Amino acid sequence: MEPGKTRDRMTKHTDVNTLGEFGLIDHLTKDIKLNQDSSFLGIGDDAAAIDLGGGKLMVVSTDTMVEGIHFDMMYSPLKHLGYKAVVTNLSDIYAMNAHPKQITVSIAISSKYTVEALDELYDGIKTACSFYNVDLIGGDMTSSPRGMIISVTAIGEGSMDKLVTRTGAKVGDIVCVTGDLGAAYVGLQLLEREKQLYMNQPDIQPELEDSPYLIERQLKPEACRAAVQYFEKSNLLPTSMIDISDGLASELFHIAKASNVGIIVEEAKVPIHDQTQLKALEFNIDPITCALNGGEDYELLFTVAESDLEKVRFMPDVFIIGDVVEPANGVKLFSTGGKLHAMKAQGWNHFTPGE
Repeated sequence: MEPGKTRDRMTKHTDVNTLGEFGLIDHLTKDIKLNQDSSFLGIGDDAAAIDLGGGKLMVVSTDTMVEGIHFDMMYSPLKHLGYKAVVTNLSDIYAMNAHPKQITVSIAISSKYTVEALDELYDGIKTACSFYNVDLIGGDMTSSPRGMIISVTAIGEGSMDKLVTRTGAKVGDIVCVTGDLGAAYVGLQLLEREKQLYMNQPDIQPELEDSPYLIERQLKPEACRAAVQYFEKSNLLPTSMIDISDGLASELFHIAKASNVGIIVEEAKVPIHDQTQLKALEFNIDPITCALNGGEDYELLFTVAESDLEKVRFMPDVFIIGDVVEPANGVKLFSTGGKLHAMKAQGWNHFTPGE
């Protein structure tokens, strides 16, 4: 060590926020290689896949929710929280065109949580398992210095010939999305507004009655099981697919990057619920911004070959929003004003400075 230099001065410290969630994942995993023959698909998609032989795959996904980052106990009922923790993981399995079968749940809790509180949380977990017909088969329980951390691992079944990843989109494919977008984000803004009002005036009653859809989309989302069932019944195989957890724009970039293609989406065709439109305008937010960058919708974004257009037309609650184009075109939005705008992936930043 040179005279006058301390170890701290010689050590480089890079703030994780400079990379963001996905950049950090890419940085940490860029040198990882798969050494096991059974490791069919590793890091880089909604879930990993393990070869079970005979063309069958085990599909696995893990997600973690941290109090104060992903949920706020001021407005998150524990039963809803347990339900949501399960559903967000099942969504990743469906995004691979696979069927979830089991989950494990690991929880870290501080001393502020009672047995009765955990009963409520597990009531939600068990309700989700019952509705989606998955088994809770294990997990872990430990202490936390503050708050709660929930980590769920979902295990599903798929097949090599039906597995859908982010890498298969081709120029000329059609871009589709299930459901509607932006509602969960606007629901969060509404809950945060009412929280601030309550903190300033504890005797005030929350005004949530006019937006039940938005609140439910934030606190109790559902996974797109029906879409995967339709694919199977109609012999329709998407060329690529991803679940919309970080906003439509981010997911479009994931597919474009993984498939080495460009994508053009028409603003007028992006599905937005009436409650989302009205409440976004009340908050002085452009509704299309909520749909593109809001996140937590847990709908499916997928591409299909043009030859499957008729099958998609008959698919319930699905919207055709754009086309896959040459990679040189990038990822763009064709606005209602008739102009092409380059999109930016502005999804959630999960990292809190200073912690």
